[in-house]
Order: sequence, then C-alpha cells, then structure tokens
Amino acid sequence: MGGKRPIIDPWGTTRIDDYSKLFKEFGIESIEPLVSKFPHPSRYLRRRVIFGHRDLQRIIEAIRDGQPFAVMSGIKPTGEFHLGTKMTAEEIIYFQHLSPKAVASYAIADVEAYADNGIPFEESAEIAVANVADLLALGLDPKRAYVYRQSAEIRVLKLGSMFSRGVTYSMLKAIYGVKQFGLYISALIQVGDILLPQLKDFGGPKPVVVPVGADQDPHIRLTRDLASKYHDQFGFIIPGATYHKLIHSLTGEAKMSKRTPMSYLLLSDTPELAGEKVLNALTGGRETVEKQRKLGGVPEKCVVYELGLFHFIDDDDKVRQIYEECVKGIRMCGECKCEHAEYVARFLKEHQRKRKSFIDAARKLLSQK
Repeated sequence: MGGKRPIIDPWGTTRIDDYSKLFKEFGIESIEPLVSKFPHPSRYLRRRVIFGHRDLQRIIEAIRDGQPFAVMSGIKPTGEFHLGTKMTAEEIIYFQHLSPKAVASYAIADVEAYADNGIPFEESAEIAVANVADLLALGLDPKRAYVYRQSAEIRVLKLGSMFSRGVTYSMLKAIYGVKQFGLYISALIQVGDILLPQLKDFGGPKPVVVPVGADQDPHIRLTRDLASKYHDQFGFIIPGATYHKLIHSLTGEAKMSKRTPMSYLLLSDTPELAGEKVLNALTGGRETVEKQRKLGGVPEKCVVYELGLFHFIDDDDKVRQIYEECVKGIRMCGECKCEHAEYVARFLKEHQRKRKSFIDAARKLLSQK
C-alpha cells in the first residue's frame, strides 16, 4: 500500500491519512462486522465514525448475557469541553445505557495535566467541575458512575507504582518515543485508571471497553500488555477499546490548536460565537458557484459537513441528503454553513441550560469516596 505511514502520539503530532492502515500497523480490528450486533447502534457506530476496536466482542457478549461490564475513559482537565471530548463522553454514555449491568468510570487526568501542561492540581480541580457538569448534561447516569481525580485516587496511584516494575525505559520509548519521565509516569497511572474497575472494590474482574480517539492507542497497547503481565496477581481481563476518527479543526487542520480560537468549537461558546466560527469554517466547495453547480462539492474535505456527520445531525437520512445535494451541485456552501450554524446554536443553547443546572451535582460527584 502506498501513502505515508501513520504517526500516532497522544501528546503530540498525529497524522492518519488512511485509518485502515492502523489495522495492519497496530492490530486494530475493523468495526464493520460488529455494528449490526448492537441492539441500537449509536450515531458514531452507524456512520463508522468509530472505525475500529480491540476485543469489543466481550462487551457484546456481556450485554447479550446480562453480565456486568465497565466503560472507562476520562479527560485531561486543561480547559472547557470541545468536540473531541464531547465525542468520547457520548460514547461512554452510550455504553453505560446499553445495559443495567454497565458501570462507567471517568478519570479526571490531573496528573497528566500537570505532567504535560504544567497545570497545578488546585486549578485542574476547578476545571474538572465544569467538565463533569458537561458530562452530566450530555446524559451520564451518576448512580452508575465513578468519577474521580487521579491525584486523589490512591488505588490508581498504587497500581501505577506497581506497574512500573513491569516496564523498562526501552519499552516505553518504543511505544511513545523519547518523552520526559513525567509523561511516562502519567501513562502508567492511566493504566491504573483503565484497570481500576476490575479491582475487588468495584466487583472484581470484568470486561472493560475504553472509547478513545485513534491517537490514544499507545495507552491501550501498554495497558493490555500490563493486564496480561499482572493477570496472575489480579485476575485482570484484558481490556478492549473502540477507536473513533479524529475530527478536523474548523480550518481543516488534522488537529485543533488552542493557539487559534476560531479553529475549534467549545461547548461553552455562545451560540453567536459558535455560529460565526461555523460560517468561517473550511468547506469542500469549488472556487465559484458556477463550478459548484457543474462539478459538485467534495463533502469528504468539508469541515462543515463533518460537524453534522459527527455531532449535530441525528437523522441519517438528512445527512445523506446533504451529501447527495453537495456532490450533485444542488447545495451551495453559504446556505449549508447557515443551516449547520443553526444546528450548532440549537444544541449549545439546550446543552448550556442543562450544564448550568448540573454544577452542584458535579462538585458532589467529584467529592465522592
């Protein structure tokens, strides 16, 4: 196969031109054969925004047999929720709601935020309250969820310390490249996060699925290796994962940059500001209206179309209609931007109303023991 080799770095540059290359390169499996096995496939599954998995069959079997399982992920508390963190949160909520036996575990990765971004724990604790309020507003059931800060969860810190005996510098370098040791330490603590739901305090070993973006696969590979090494001691079941595509910035870059505020949407943006960002976003349109009508647009290169596909349009028929009208030259970019700006504004108004009502609940959830 031609093309460039994928570059994956959870703390730096990630470049993936063809997601199918990850199947051969890293052993990720295609999601295609499993989508129909879910009773109600999510928007991300139906549209193959989730493109790959590891050992997702275990979760499907647990749902079918009414057995316990856990869904685990988290957030690095560096600021407000953006579309990438929204995507992961919605995947956690989806799995949590698939079965009454499902529990969610959500880590506030404040150790990583300090190691990678230098954010003091006191500051990240406040950021976390807003992040958890977003999570609750999106639909997390707090009665079947454990939400915590890494720095305050001694069981996770202990696991990270224990796992340090199972790795070498050469092993970490092979997975992550040359990094400062604080990041290596935070990676071991993340292994503790992922395996925490399998401790006796949480009901013992069970299948776990970790929804992540493709750039987070190094953490999954490290965790699976250590779960196997420490199986005899803890009885760990090797955790699985789902992998979603990475949403482009509004300017079309492979990853958003906080140095360019107009390149990404925050769930705290006012509807007016968000609308302005959408109206200035990159499209897959032609240079002129005449060429657009004659040749059609290229929705695969359009960030505006991607916003609806990934996030803001639930109706599959509507997404197909937009695609077909674009490629046939019926739909013009200006009207399409205005339509999507309305979708975004409508979502943000309702989400922010809910979020405000969940601030106190978020503080309470973060203070649970």
